[in-house]
Amino acid sequence: MNRVGYGAMQLAGPRVWGFPDDPEAARRVLRLAVTFFDTANAYGPRTVNQLIGQALGPVPEGVIVGNKVGAERGPDKSWVVDGRPETVRRQVHEALTDMGTDTSELTYLRLVGDTPGTHQDVPLEESLGVLVELREQGLIRRIGLSGASPQMLARAQQMTPIAAVQNRFNLLDRSGVQVLADCEAQGILFVPYFPLAAGRLSDHQELTGPAERLGATAAQIALAWLLRRSPSMVVIPGTSSPDHLRSNIEASEVAEQLTDIEVSRLTGLVDESKATLGQPTPPALSHR
Repeated sequence: MNRVGYGAMQLAGPRVWGFPDDPEAARRVLRLAVTFFDTANAYGPRTVNQLIGQALGPVPEGVIVGNKVGAERGPDKSWVVDGRPETVRRQVHEALTDMGTDTSELTYLRLVGDTPGTHQDVPLEESLGVLVELREQGLIRRIGLSGASPQMLARAQQMTPIAAVQNRFNLLDRSGVQVLADCEAQGILFVPYFPLAAGRLSDHQELTGPAERLGATAAQIALAWLLRRSPSMVVIPGTSSPDHLRSNIEASEVAEQLTDIEVSRLTGLVDESKATLGQPTPPALSHR
């Protein structure tokens, strides 16, 4: 599997709501050569999953679509973590319908470990228990977690194997580093969201040198660093542009050309020893 996937959130309309102005352009992006997709019922809501179903259905052999459940959208377009069993169960069935498939290759349960905010206070075991039941029924093949603390990951593993964890992690935000270490030790995929720090990387001169040397973009260097940071990493940059998606995919080749010194300098932008889920953006050591 190519470790550069695709995050589909940007294919929805403004504020991740409704369909985009040009749905066919969105479907063309989805048809490009990527084998790992990230999506969620809350994107649209449901519209992105419907676009995926229209573009890929039936999903080709060897392609994994990771879908997040356990989050809803409020009437004001806000994001609400809702792990109630009835919500989780309904969203799994909705996603299967929207994507035109009988089985989800990977379903994540959205948690609040790395995103404090509006949420339903539901025990992890109740929400996760629904996914375990649906896997036993053949509707899900692999279970993942999104927004998990190390403690949540450990609790979840008492109930079921966890195939992947999706937490915030990028050059500027290492808040998921503790969970990343657990994933590395246990053979679990780690899928960082906001891998390009939501476009906030242009001020870091450490990206400029490697980019100029390799004829690459700053975004490619940032993604390449993630791939070099850990063999457990699968990155999911999002874009609505086919050219940008192709450029992101090429980051896997750029990663092979980064020197160890360049990787070390990029890693040193943040003191990872002080990074925790409660401190989403630790102080940068060399921010210019």
